[in-house]
Amino acid sequence: MQITLAKTAGFCFGVNRAVKMIYDLVSAGESVSTLGPIIHNPQVIEDLKAKGVNIVEDVKDCPGGRRLVIRTHGVERGVLDYCGEHRLDFIDATCPFVKKIHKILNENSRSDLPVLIAGDKNHPEVVGIKSYCRGECYVFNSAEELDLIFENRAFNAAEPFIAVSQTTFSIKEWKKCVKKIKLLYTNALIFDTICNATEERQAEALLLSQKNDMMIIIGGRTSSNTQKLKAVCESNCPTFLIETAKELLDIDFCGVNSIGVTAGASTPDSIIKEVLKTMSEILENVNPTDESVNAVSSEKEETAGFEQMLEESLNNMSSDQNVVGTVVGFTANEIQIEVAGRKHAGYVPFDEYSDDPAADPKAELKVGDQIKLRIMKTNDSEGTIKLSKRLYDRGAIWDSLEADDTVREGVVTGIVGENKGVFVQSGAVKVFIPASLAKERRSDSLEDLLKKTVQYKIIEVNKQRRKIVGSIREVAAAKRREVEEAFWANVAEGNVYTGTVRSLTNYGAFVDLGGVDGMIHISELSWTRIKHPSEVVKVGDTVEVYVKELDRENKRISLGYKKVEDNPWEILRRDYPVDSVVECKVVSLTSFGAFAQIIPGVDGLIHISQISYKHIGTPAEALKVGDVVKAKIMEIDFDKKRVSLSVKALLDPPVADAAAADAVVEEAEEAPAAEEAPAAEEAPVAEDPVQE
Repeated sequence: MQITLAKTAGFCFGVNRAVKMIYDLVSAGESVSTLGPIIHNPQVIEDLKAKGVNIVEDVKDCPGGRRLVIRTHGVERGVLDYCGEHRLDFIDATCPFVKKIHKILNENSRSDLPVLIAGDKNHPEVVGIKSYCRGECYVFNSAEELDLIFENRAFNAAEPFIAVSQTTFSIKEWKKCVKKIKLLYTNALIFDTICNATEERQAEALLLSQKNDMMIIIGGRTSSNTQKLKAVCESNCPTFLIETAKELLDIDFCGVNSIGVTAGASTPDSIIKEVLKTMSEILENVNPTDESVNAVSSEKEETAGFEQMLEESLNNMSSDQNVVGTVVGFTANEIQIEVAGRKHAGYVPFDEYSDDPAADPKAELKVGDQIKLRIMKTNDSEGTIKLSKRLYDRGAIWDSLEADDTVREGVVTGIVGENKGVFVQSGAVKVFIPASLAKERRSDSLEDLLKKTVQYKIIEVNKQRRKIVGSIREVAAAKRREVEEAFWANVAEGNVYTGTVRSLTNYGAFVDLGGVDGMIHISELSWTRIKHPSEVVKVGDTVEVYVKELDRENKRISLGYKKVEDNPWEILRRDYPVDSVVECKVVSLTSFGAFAQIIPGVDGLIHISQISYKHIGTPAEALKVGDVVKAKIMEIDFDKKRVSLSVKALLDPPVADAAAADAVVEEAEEAPAAEEAPAAEEAPVAEDPVQE
């Protein structure tokens, strides 16, 4: 068993400085109060309380005659102002890296300059930082929360603002946020305020978690620094956060070959040393060495034979041994067990009965039932054996695991590193699935799998290192092949399908028809001309399409989307016959006329001669682009897709033309009387045309 302690584990510079400061004051006989817990470590706080150091939550509550120490996380600006105004005897132990943030905002913050702070809004450090902001202030704890701020606040792309982070903020998350800010906003003032010690500690913890089977994080549960360390490690291997060495007794170390250990910035060396010592003692019992067995054997050599000594030695092992026990009773939270050949009383805590939280041992078991168990701990002084059915079941599962074609189900519980893969929890087993085997397509995101139930196959099992590698892609590919075969067996040109738009390109939209993709060419998306498919559909849209053309050899499907009834020329045929009067919009001018849109997709020509009774040299003398005019449909050629329009046909003739028209009418009224006479008499030939 190998245990590796991080070089950066334990007190950072700022914490060490503050804690030493208080212990020195106490040693000098001074009465000390701290404004809030000096650090987030309950053991250190209890030790200081035992030495007479008390904690006050409000500066106004500090008893007279005591030195007040400002906590490492810093305080609000108004608190320091109060101390100065009331001449309180105080020492500012604020971490220098936190003070640096205060200084940045003090020098750069303005009433018209918003500030964005990455961190926990309820953390004392962030509360203090906010007090130095003179204008709007927003706090976010992830890239997703940053997106919400941008959506609600609607920053202008060129609007300046300040961005800082809590000193213990996640480096990985901060980099994501900075990348997003730089992409969207050009004038943001970004200050990298994560302290160097935090950065080094998180980087080393990440490396250890990638190399070891398990990680132990030592520190206070309320410490932001410690919580971030746990978050950094837990996607790579099982990770446990403990405050004291006693908590190691609740951790199952069976099958673990290497352990990495690190500690938060508020964890003293004494606790780290105690944890390492206790862990070493536990691991000797979990995985006893040959030397330890030999030592037991030589001790009993005078009174028993070798086989008997070996049997007694094995019977005294505290863990990692399987036994069969008989249920003899129940208590409020334990199953009482009798183990054959053992004088010790056995018990199974209810939380060691099953990995299924809904399992009820009292309902599933009765007195006299025999169950298979694993020994967790033997307590000779109390005469008890702590047993676990849960651990036995886990071991049995491992023994049955093989790389095969069995399709299994599990829930994706975490993403490993920078898109390296995912962890799938399947019962008591955690399976690692590399990114290349987790995604059906390269463009798919691992984030979309998180918390989802997936099907997978096991492709590799390493029982010695308790590692399993699986593949989601193999199961998905097999299903896809079945779906494709069924689809191609039934598909035909003209078939209508309801599909989902999966992706867009400049030349069309790809639609998922239920496991098989088809493409709608851009020309098939609309009867009118469009520049990009996004003008009509977007990814995720549900669309009704029909199969326009099939290429069975290359497995390609061309889809149609436009409907005949939506064809603007069919609409024109139905609703706008010749002689209809329409309102149309002038869309372009030429030397011979103006084109006007009758309905979207259909333009008609108003010839220059049909614009006005008045003579005009160019259409621009009477019309301009954008004008809406009434026109009469004079002629439609559906084969050539041409429509002739006339504005003139709807206009009254000019006055001069009207007078001529009246004269023609009068002549027409007199004409019948003249026609009654013979032609020769009606119109004799004049000898003198001029006189006539």
